Amino acid sequence: MKNLKFDSIIVGGGASGLSCALILAQNGKKVAVINKLRLEECNSSYAQGGIAAVIESSDSVDAHVNDTLVAGAGLCNLKHTQHIIESSKDAIKFLLDIGVHFTLDKDSGNNFHLTQEGGHSTRRILHSTDSTGKEITNTLIKNIRANPNIIIFEDHIAIDLILGQKIGLIKNKCYGIYVLDKNKNKVVTFNSHNVILATGGAGKVYLYTTNPDVATGDGIAMAYRAGCNIANMEFIQFHPTCLYHANAKSFLISEAVRGEGGQLKLANGYRFMQDHDQRLELAPRDIVARAIDYEMKKHGHDCVYLDISHKSANFIIEHFPTIYATCKKYGFDMTRQAIPVVPAAHYTCGGIETDLKSRTNVESLYAVGECAYTGLHGANRLASNSLLECIVTAKDAVTDILGKASTEFINLPEWDESWVTNIDEEVIISHNWDELRRAMWDYVGIVRTNKRLERAMHRINLLKAEIHDYYSNFKLSANLIELRNLVLTAELIVRSAMKRHESRGLHFSKDYPGLKDKMETTILNIKDMI
Repeated sequence: MKNLKFDSIIVGGGASGLSCALILAQNGKKVAVINKLRLEECNSSYAQGGIAAVIESSDSVDAHVNDTLVAGAGLCNLKHTQHIIESSKDAIKFLLDIGVHFTLDKDSGNNFHLTQEGGHSTRRILHSTDSTGKEITNTLIKNIRANPNIIIFEDHIAIDLILGQKIGLIKNKCYGIYVLDKNKNKVVTFNSHNVILATGGAGKVYLYTTNPDVATGDGIAMAYRAGCNIANMEFIQFHPTCLYHANAKSFLISEAVRGEGGQLKLANGYRFMQDHDQRLELAPRDIVARAIDYEMKKHGHDCVYLDISHKSANFIIEHFPTIYATCKKYGFDMTRQAIPVVPAAHYTCGGIETDLKSRTNVESLYAVGECAYTGLHGANRLASNSLLECIVTAKDAVTDILGKASTEFINLPEWDESWVTNIDEEVIISHNWDELRRAMWDYVGIVRTNKRLERAMHRINLLKAEIHDYYSNFKLSANLIELRNLVLTAELIVRSAMKRHESRGLHFSKDYPGLKDKMETTILNIKDMI
């Protein structure tokens, strides 16, 4: 198990990481996929709505780009946005070629059934009923498991990247990664020509989130420690509609429910979005989430209600079978009654800054999918652009890797834990985890103030000190690795928020309610803190 050597190492098993692995393996590369749990447990699997793409003659790249720029509050990178949307047809072709099934329009028979979601000016969302992410990831996993060039390391969690400077080399290059085998509780050294971070988002930094437990900002934290630029972390998207139930664990109610006519109402039946935006329920997510937050606080309600019961039962069950079944499980029949919903942390619009080839500013280190910052999402993500970004950035990274000649492997030092002891009390880790997530929810949520951010940073600094002491003196555990990454990701979010003196997109500050004339991207780098 010493110095396992691969052409490419991919950290994360979502749509972007698995796409990278499959295409590289199809081109003869030996690939390792490192995943914290089973491959099926990733953010991509939970994506319900669909994937946005320009495939109809009535639609255009310019229209899709414009919708993205509007949703992104002007902060999108135009060059990157155009590239990703222009690549949408190729992305769909790749998915169809590997066997992904999208829902067809039952009237035409052969054409795709396209939905419309908040912020889109037309129907352009391909979907597989209301389980698009699961269909894409399951199809990728089926192809991955059948390819002999790919070795899957499930129940393995990445610790840190191995950089040239840290092993006595001058070059700012990534040579591999240290990984904890959770089953054997041993650290393994992975050696490779390149590393691709596809670790997803950081929703678990908040108390309430739509994300699975694996979304702890690992890639963003590792990249920051390695010297990568981290951009726009203040823009955390809160999904407006998650099922409000004590046991539902913030089950997401897809954007498509509103796209197909779902109405947001108060308990008395009043449709309140007319008081907030002329686009009503089809306004971008940041506007809808703030409207719900405002109404809940104004009236002292625990939730609001999403009502699509005016549609026929057959229509609802056919279009939203998973959502219908889950709501029914918790006692709500969406064909006959409104569903109680609340906002929850959903998507990280910022992340590791990358170029058009998915490269970071550290040589041989790439980032794809949600952990990367391409500039597509700007200050707010347009619904269903995320899966598109996953596929396109994966293909871009692979194209760059395949265009480079392979170099010789160098021997990497093994992980040294000779001076550490076993953790005596895991309860401190779980307590710090809970305290961090509650502080982020209370102070760095949908609406922010300077005082709230300062309070959050004070608590983060205290927690960082405790966590660093544990990391330095005790043997590693998966919980400790995640907590270390989570507290750093929280710090990056708060520091970014403190630097933005305006209200734009997902970042709304009571102290700076207006927009600045000059639009700027927030960039953080560990070298600036030294």
